[in-house]
Amino acid sequence: MGSSGLLSIDLGLRGAAVGLSLLLAGVALRDRRDSTVARLGAALTVGAAASAICSAPTFPRSWPWWSLFLLALSSGGPVVFWLWARAAFDDDFVLRRWHGALWAAMAGIELFVASGIVQWPVPGLALDRAVQAASLGLAVLAVAQTLATWRADLVEGRRRLRLAVLIGTSAYIAIVTLLSFFPPPQASGSSMASVASAFGLCVLISLAAWNLLRAAGAPEGSGPVPAAADIFGDAPTTLSAAVDKPAIEPALLRRLEQLMVADRAYRREGLTIGALSAELGVPEYRLRQLINEGLGHRNFNAFLNRYRIEEAKAALADPEQKEVPVLTIAMDTGFQSIGPFNRAFKAATDLTPTEFRRLAVAKNASMSPKTNAGSGIGKPD
Repeated sequence: MGSSGLLSIDLGLRGAAVGLSLLLAGVALRDRRDSTVARLGAALTVGAAASAICSAPTFPRSWPWWSLFLLALSSGGPVVFWLWARAAFDDDFVLRRWHGALWAAMAGIELFVASGIVQWPVPGLALDRAVQAASLGLAVLAVAQTLATWRADLVEGRRRLRLAVLIGTSAYIAIVTLLSFFPPPQASGSSMASVASAFGLCVLISLAAWNLLRAAGAPEGSGPVPAAADIFGDAPTTLSAAVDKPAIEPALLRRLEQLMVADRAYRREGLTIGALSAELGVPEYRLRQLINEGLGHRNFNAFLNRYRIEEAKAALADPEQKEVPVLTIAMDTGFQSIGPFNRAFKAATDLTPTEFRRLAVAKNASMSPKTNAGSGIGKPD
């Protein structure tokens, strides 16, 4: 095939990827605008569209001023992808200001190099290589986030789809970044490497778009559909809706509650969903479904922390334990260090453990005179 044929295929694939990316971004913001995952997913797809345009073989490499905005969106894509991976697998993830500063730094360096301010080849090349290395590192971090939290995820459709999309997208970013370290010789028109890059991007975007349309076309009540809703943020699972599902066995649910409430299995060090499923004598996927659909938890650690925090609240409010250190209470309830305990407690109560104890002590002190007066204690005969 001649260079003109490759160029036509290349531009066609990139045009399809751009159109689907903008469609996904618009639907995500329309349906799930309040979700952090949705906003990051929309930003990710817009960045993918900008990357497809900027890396096209016919795009001017003199970087006119109007193209610098596209370059900024494209170069900040790896940061957005890493943040999306964190938000997708951590329901407690919160965007911070330094995340925006990291994106601005990545985009700013690329704009600095592309603007022609750096005229010397060596500094410009060094900065460009630094951005490419950072992009590769962020792709590796995204994969690490996937693997580290995959087993704790209780939403089966989300686990399967996000794992596939994350691994595929990470591989695409890694390949493109590595190719940029070793660019092929300059040639007129398109090349097989450029076509392969456009094809990979188009496949990933098409996968997300197909799942989005599959979810939109599914009849109501037809059951869970692993769809782009999993990419752009799931709707929260409610207990009332989950309990009505016939797949949940009430007897198994009672056995699980007995194990957690009476036996306090959540206190065990290093408790995993595999160990818990073995103790209950059920397959791991059934236990995931039970906790997710029967109790409304999307993450195994959040499920354990529910019981740990309730016990910690009772201990902190107990007047007889007012001298017990917070660290001791945290360790007794199953936490391995004070940091995760403080974060989980604050997320559940909007208070730190110390603040919760202080308010509980004040409440107990204010109720004591009323109790004494009602019981006749301290009254003269």
